[in-house]
Amino acid sequence: MPEGHILHRLARLHQRRFAGAPVAVSSPQGRFATEAARVDGLVLKRADAWGKHLFHRYADGPIVHVHLGIYGHFTEFFLPDDDGAAPDPVGQVRMRMIGTEFGTDLRGPTACEVFDEAQVADVIARLGPDPLRADADPGLAYQRIIKSRRPIAALILDQKVIAGAGNIYRSEVLFRHSIDPYRPGTKLSEADFTAIWTDLVALMKVGLQRGNIVVVRSEDDHGAPAYAPGKPRTYVYRRAGDPCRLCGTTVHTAELEGRNVFWCPSCQR
Repeated sequence: MPEGHILHRLARLHQRRFAGAPVAVSSPQGRFATEAARVDGLVLKRADAWGKHLFHRYADGPIVHVHLGIYGHFTEFFLPDDDGAAPDPVGQVRMRMIGTEFGTDLRGPTACEVFDEAQVADVIARLGPDPLRADADPGLAYQRIIKSRRPIAALILDQKVIAGAGNIYRSEVLFRHSIDPYRPGTKLSEADFTAIWTDLVALMKVGLQRGNIVVVRSEDDHGAPAYAPGKPRTYVYRRAGDPCRLCGTTVHTAELEGRNVFWCPSCQR
């Protein structure tokens, strides 16, 4: 599932390419056809994100809410200069947006629906603060953490606690601050939380700017390869069985609340 910085990058891209002009919206697949007709031809006022949720806000009120889930993704295309005709859809395109110069196709999302402001507010009310939003209140996340006996690794991944952090960021930020992923939320000090939050903000901003996850400090990058070609270089994520970049101890993994968590048992005592 995409981490939160991907949704913020999409919001910026769609804001730049579509906002301020009418947008042709359709559903070649048909599953979004009725909803698409409600926004087709309207001016896109703004695109923004909160955690892993993307919102397209149109003139006169309707808002398209997208949650990519595990399989959802957008593909972009340019409109040719000669006749401006869009290419034929390929595959199951849930939503197609066409502007003056660009188009984008959405395939496989968990959610693609038209909301009003009250429904958007309901979604946001269920989410924790987003490290990439200027209006984020980290204190809200900490209050939820210290009231829970769940492991801190589970709490960071809980979108009701922190919106946007995914499995890579949670494993890596806990390693970077030498925190055992199984430490109960009730045992997390305010200083440790502040360090985690501050680091998440910085790391996710890098991801937003570059489009790539960068978590290994340059002084710790001693040539150990990424866990797979084209993937980010990490300290522990997807490196189970490999030596820790810092101490050489074998990296561990286990299933925690349905997701695999990774850690170094020596560095994260």
